[in-house]
Amino acid sequence: MSSTAIVNIATLVTNDPSLGDTSPLGQVRDAAVVIDGDRIVWTGGSSEAPATDDRVDAGGRAVIPGFVDSHSHLVFAGDRTDEFNARMSGRPYGAGGIRTTVAATRAASDAELEANLTRLLTEALRQGTTTIETKSGYGLTPEDEARALRLAARHTDEVTYLGAHIVAPEYADDPAGYVDLVTGTMLDACAPHARWIDVFCEQGAFDGDQARAVLTAGRARGLHPRIHANQLTHGPGVRLAVELDAASADHCTHLTDADVDALAAGRTVATLLPGAEFSTRAAWPDARRLLDAGVTVALSTDCNPGSSFTSSVPFCIALAVRDMGMTPDEALWSATAGGAAALRRTDVGRIAPGARADLVLLDAPSHVHLAYRPGVPLVAGVWRRGVRAF
Repeated sequence: MSSTAIVNIATLVTNDPSLGDTSPLGQVRDAAVVIDGDRIVWTGGSSEAPATDDRVDAGGRAVIPGFVDSHSHLVFAGDRTDEFNARMSGRPYGAGGIRTTVAATRAASDAELEANLTRLLTEALRQGTTTIETKSGYGLTPEDEARALRLAARHTDEVTYLGAHIVAPEYADDPAGYVDLVTGTMLDACAPHARWIDVFCEQGAFDGDQARAVLTAGRARGLHPRIHANQLTHGPGVRLAVELDAASADHCTHLTDADVDALAAGRTVATLLPGAEFSTRAAWPDARRLLDAGVTVALSTDCNPGSSFTSSVPFCIALAVRDMGMTPDEALWSATAGGAAALRRTDVGRIAPGARADLVLLDAPSHVHLAYRPGVPLVAGVWRRGVRAF
């Protein structure tokens, strides 16, 4: 393995206040960073960079940690263009459209599913995402859920079992029977391939008691909980997440004061997914309310074919700044260190000695341009595990 110094960085975001200014971003001006193998080994002033095998001139541009997208649904077939078109013409969003993707996914071959998965992963990587979580949830049979997880596990360590996405069509008249399947035979088939277990706790999907049964069964099999919570309505999801020490409660759009207090008092990260609100014309989550209460916030894409078909974290950063009350600094932190917290990872989401060498070179002098110039392809280079991918 060889060492590489990236020098002449206008602004280096480390997400470690001890390495730069005292802000949460830990910014270093006129900076350099040294990669050795797949790890960061040094950060500091550009003129002080140690000798290395290779040298890359950043040309006075910014370097930030690779984005950590802690919520996506990438194993699927087909699309839902017609649904999106109808929704933009006035039809409201509900959980039921998932069934369309379930039918297409069941009918697809392994090769078709994996080709679509790798296409989306490459698309995300080109936009700076170096760590990504993805879920099952479009098979809803033991065999289809297990194959989705096997395919996902070939490409990421962050794999989530979401058999409890909606009640499978075959169990439409027997939701209790479907919960038994999800917590029994399906869990047996899926647990060896996943790190996490998730449930869509929402009207039209699973209620609080059903969600508790799913998450506790998964936890007993060694899968750590996460939860789709409070997206469409007020409900029990957020407080259940905190009670069960879920790593993340995702969506968090409709919150009571008690929900916010619970998040602030616990370890559960509130993961906000503005692509979903953009694509469904729903109310925006109030990030400002959560941040002011001391809640840890992550920002992710929710990439899926129905309600948020975007793989672009920069797009989500721009939405969060424009419509959710976040500052550019807060949005970047939430899309990097916040995502790492939602995955309970300390080796990603920061640029510091010992961390994984996941970095993004921006074609801009500052990360603020991610929100300042929305829609512009600002990612000029990506290193993942110390290797330049683009």
